[in-house]
Amino acid sequence: RTNRNADRWLLQIEAFDPHEPFFSHQKYKDLYPHDYHGRHFDWPNYDRVKETPEEVQHLIYEYAALLSMCDHSLGRLLDVMDELDLWKDTMLIVGTDHGFLLGEHEWWAKGRMPWYNELARTPLFIWDPRSGRRNVRTNALAQWIDLMPTLLEYFGVDIPESVTGVSLRDTIATGRPARDAVLFGIHGGHVNVTDGKYVYMRAPKSADNSPLYNYTLMPAHMNRLFSVEELKDAQLAEPFNFTKGLRTLKINAHAYAQSRAVGQEPYILAYQYGTLLFDIEADPKQEHPLQDAEIERRMIDKLVRLMRQHDAPAEQYERLGLA
Repeated sequence: RTNRNADRWLLQIEAFDPHEPFFSHQKYKDLYPHDYHGRHFDWPNYDRVKETPEEVQHLIYEYAALLSMCDHSLGRLLDVMDELDLWKDTMLIVGTDHGFLLGEHEWWAKGRMPWYNELARTPLFIWDPRSGRRNVRTNALAQWIDLMPTLLEYFGVDIPESVTGVSLRDTIATGRPARDAVLFGIHGGHVNVTDGKYVYMRAPKSADNSPLYNYTLMPAHMNRLFSVEELKDAQLAEPFNFTKGLRTLKINAHAYAQSRAVGQEPYILAYQYGTLLFDIEADPKQEHPLQDAEIERRMIDKLVRLMRQHDAPAEQYERLGLA
């Protein structure tokens, strides 16, 4: 409301929900009535599903109630845009950072399993007042790295040459694809590529998941600093094409990635799953991996091309058996 008559402003709203614990007010739970008499359960372990079918279904309803609460909050923002008539000159982008497995593929949450569509294919809604295109959806590929150049272009700011994302202006206006394939995944896991029809998940070639390094200027994990043992053999790496000439620390990540465990199961399971290929048009739930050498060869070509484009470290090709 403060900026309603101003120009060139940006508002970012970071909502922690939907996130575990799946708490919501009773009026949202009432939207999903079900008969459940089990234990209190609104926070699954990041692990394989060990709960009963009743508990799994209950958690799905708890998640749905939380989503409805989030939808209501988003609706409050949309109502204000209606009230202040902001649609004629204000871009709106709605998205999420990742998905969440609710028992699909026999897993909870994210992280250790392959990055199935439930995790990687996230919601993205964009309103661009310049085209005014609405009530349509497109199968064109987009990534979060495309949001920065999209916003820069919208505000008339030059896009740096090192940016590998692309402006989505034309895609929003026409549905025309801005790219033919994208990379996705998690550090130390599968390296994945999709062209929108096939998803190719390339696994490490060996059980020790090596060679694998962290490249950083901030030697800290999410919940702790790097240990003396981890830093003992650290070295300075040559600059990447996106580090503006700066060298980063190169720290062996193999020991850390393999040492964490849940029960007796290794933290990184990409090697145990092996390389996977799915036709997500014919098999959207990704339940039936393909064995097709020609399709795999084409997807490897896309994978390597994009890894080069993003200046992937040389040892990643070796880790994936692509050297």
